[in-house]
Amino acid sequence: MLFVVLAPLAFSVLALLDPLAARRPRALLAGGLTHLAGVGWLIVAAPSPALHGWLELDPLAKVVLPVISLLFAACSVYAQGYLARRRDRDNRLFVGGLLILLSAMTVVATSQHLGLSWVAIELTTLSTAPLIYFDKSARALEAAWKYLLVCSLGIALALLGTFFLALASASTGGPHSLLLSDLVRAGHMLSQAWVRAGFAFLLVGYGTKMGLAPLHSWKPDAYGEAPGILGALLSGGVTSLGFVSLARVVQVCSAAGEAAFARDALVAMGLFSMGLASVYVIGQRDFKRMLAYSSVEHMGILAFGLGLGGVATSSAMFHAVNNALTKGVLFLAAGNIHRSYGSKLVDEVRGAARRLPVSGSLFLAGFLAITGSPPFGPFFSEFSILNGALGAGRYAVGALYLIFLSVIFVGMGATVLKVVPGDPAGAPEVANTRDSLATAGPPLFLMALVLALGLHLPRGLKVLFDAAAARVGT
Repeated sequence: MLFVVLAPLAFSVLALLDPLAARRPRALLAGGLTHLAGVGWLIVAAPSPALHGWLELDPLAKVVLPVISLLFAACSVYAQGYLARRRDRDNRLFVGGLLILLSAMTVVATSQHLGLSWVAIELTTLSTAPLIYFDKSARALEAAWKYLLVCSLGIALALLGTFFLALASASTGGPHSLLLSDLVRAGHMLSQAWVRAGFAFLLVGYGTKMGLAPLHSWKPDAYGEAPGILGALLSGGVTSLGFVSLARVVQVCSAAGEAAFARDALVAMGLFSMGLASVYVIGQRDFKRMLAYSSVEHMGILAFGLGLGGVATSSAMFHAVNNALTKGVLFLAAGNIHRSYGSKLVDEVRGAARRLPVSGSLFLAGFLAITGSPPFGPFFSEFSILNGALGAGRYAVGALYLIFLSVIFVGMGATVLKVVPGDPAGAPEVANTRDSLATAGPPLFLMALVLALGLHLPRGLKVLFDAAAARVGT
């Protein structure tokens, strides 16, 4: 278990100490592939919990950790081509920071201690904030500071929420522990008032990390200015971990008899996020900022599914996987288009499918997938969440869910259809930025996985999603 935490840190040290810029991306690739192999071994071997139960490969970890590792490995392959074209930038901090991020994400995914989870989530912020400034532009600097300040404020509120849960466990007969197993076992002895207060602060804190509205203000700037690799890992990895962290807090609330309170808050915030995203995605002229609002929408979908409980929560676990993989496709393809045109504004970008046949086509396919079009995986997870709402008799929230999905489909489609088709003649072009195996292969591979999950969901994965939902207790 500790191997998959420590291995990326070891490769990070090698990258930070290596004096040759051309050699550092190999450390990123080696770290990503080593981590992926280690996670594969964990899935097969199912080892015992580590660090006295603080780290465990529970069902929630089994849902997100393999996807994050796979996404990071794809990004590390992509980085070989990307960083070779960005020799004008020092990649020492970029490579080292990404590997530290991988280690921190692994801790969050497997952590069974709420205090340790908080520390690791804060580390994901500190390790990625400097990377947003990779292009050294004024807008990138502003985005990095906004990301750091807003997320740090959210994490500070999450710390207060963690303290409140510690107070809940310190009540008479309480476990005096922040281990999930102890809190769940002693759920009926927890102070319900402190549990409610803890959940409220943790919802705001980890909701900020997810980018739920109205806590999303860092997303459009950070996603708009960050390199495509970082955008993929933030939108597909870090936000998924915010979702898992919230799911574990809901697990405590369920054990303490406060499931209804937590679920209602999640449904409300989820719908609000989808509604706000539907407003801002209309007429969006920056296609990377469009992806940021798409992320706000999908974090809302995850919160909505988690709040509904039952089959919708199982479907939310499936959707977390679909969203992570599809966002990887979109951000990597968008990064290729941005580099080729030197712009991310739809007024200056057209005919991407002709100039970049693979990346342009993937951007279109990724749009269809992320907006819930069949036969891609997100269609089935979004449809299952809708079934969960209707099956629970929540017809009004189900109708709002459908309306927001429809508006976002139209809004994103208007932007994407200005970028992909058409004639690129006369549009700005940057030399030596055409598709290559390293930059087009990874998003193509991820797109194939998204399609495969839509065509056939292995029974083992369905059982895993159900087990993760049962673990949450909603």
